Amino acid sequence: MTMPFDALEIPPTALDRGGVEILRAGIVEGGLHISLRRSFDDPQAWGIALADIARHVARIYAMETGAAESLTLERIRNMLDAEFDTPSDPGSTTAIS
Repeated sequence: MTMPFDALEIPPTALDRGGVEILRAGIVEGGLHISLRRSFDDPQAWGIALADIARHVARIYAMETGAAESLTLERIRNMLDAEFDTPSDPGSTTAIS
């Protein structure tokens, strides 16, 4: 049974203060599909954004499963390092205007 794509809600602060969406991601048939904007002049800012995302993921796991944030963050970091070293799927990128 195929379910319709269930988009997440826009963060309340983004609705109140405006801003720009930088990343949208979905899993389709087990694969990651994303849309993104370059967004930052300095690519190091993406490192900060991705680290912030990982911390949010760790908090959600803690809230929903009781897993320790620190352990979840460590597991994310370990897999991130492994994926950088040996990608399981390098994927492809297409620019869409």
